[in-house]
Amino acid sequence: MSAGSRLSSPARPRGLRVRTTLRTQFTLVIFLLAFLPNLVMTLMAQPALPSGAIIAWMVLVGATCALVGFVLSGALLTSVSRLRTEVMRGQFGEPHHDDPLEILSLRQAFTDLLGRLSTEQARRNAFMATLVHDLKTPLIATGHLTKIITTMPVPDAERRMMGEQIQAETARLLGLVQQMADAHRFEQEQVQVRVAPADLRALLDEVAARVATQAQEQGVQIRVSGHGVAAADAPVLERAVTNLTVNALRYARTHVTLEVTPSGLTVTDDGPGLAAPLDELAQPFNAQPTTIAGQQYTSGTAGLGLFIVRRIAQAHGGDLHYDRVPATLPEHPPAPPPDDHPAPDPAALTRFTLSLPEVHP
Repeated sequence: MSAGSRLSSPARPRGLRVRTTLRTQFTLVIFLLAFLPNLVMTLMAQPALPSGAIIAWMVLVGATCALVGFVLSGALLTSVSRLRTEVMRGQFGEPHHDDPLEILSLRQAFTDLLGRLSTEQARRNAFMATLVHDLKTPLIATGHLTKIITTMPVPDAERRMMGEQIQAETARLLGLVQQMADAHRFEQEQVQVRVAPADLRALLDEVAARVATQAQEQGVQIRVSGHGVAAADAPVLERAVTNLTVNALRYARTHVTLEVTPSGLTVTDDGPGLAAPLDELAQPFNAQPTTIAGQQYTSGTAGLGLFIVRRIAQAHGGDLHYDRVPATLPEHPPAPPPDDHPAPDPAALTRFTLSLPEVHP
């Protein structure tokens, strides 16, 4: 026999394992408990009977003990068998008066598990509904613009503008797909970072420059302040700050501030703030409500961004924090809103802090 054939041959099992039912095990235990004392007493008594008669008597006793064990084991496992039937039917919420404590605990555990699974399934279904909507919107817009460009006479200026809109919608679509990929990867494995001294102010300036066009289109002012150096993976940390900044631009009324502080990096905006606790929202499948065509779904993108930011912060030895801070008047206040639009409430600002272990000035 060749070495290759020896290597390819299946390994033999080390031991033979026989899988039995719980009733069989109970029956065997009861049988042994009833039969062994009779066997010992018979052997010790040494009756003056033929060997055949003794063997026949022991067989009769053994059969009786096995029958009693089988009946008693069935009675002991009645509640287990009943629970099994109810679980298969999906109806195990109501306990029975003769259920032992162990079965009551098991029944409650099944009920809690089913509730958690139902909630998780509902969240994922709502998440997928919103995600499909978020993916469909840029695809429909791109399809309409492409059809206009390819089938209708369009002046060069408008064609260029439509091309820019197609690029913007494509970038939005790619950004959402990237967030989905990051969230899936970060949920399954640890974030790998390669730390080195990073200029945090230069990092914030880069983020501000990247979102400057979007901020200008929305009429939101971007400000950067502070200086510091920290041990971090600059490209990965920049992605986290970009997620926070884009999210702030989505809800900011007039301004967004990026700042380097002794505790890390902060992104502050004058938006309405979070509608739920951060721990609840910073999940890849969260329950943040949104309304689509009159029906409520969970948010498809906000939770992804916050989840990714938190995982990146934790990979750097920090965390993501959220709070509301008193507002201060900006150095260059924006123009007053029209009469038919109420002025924003300046009472508090939304602040996200991406904490880092050490920030050196």
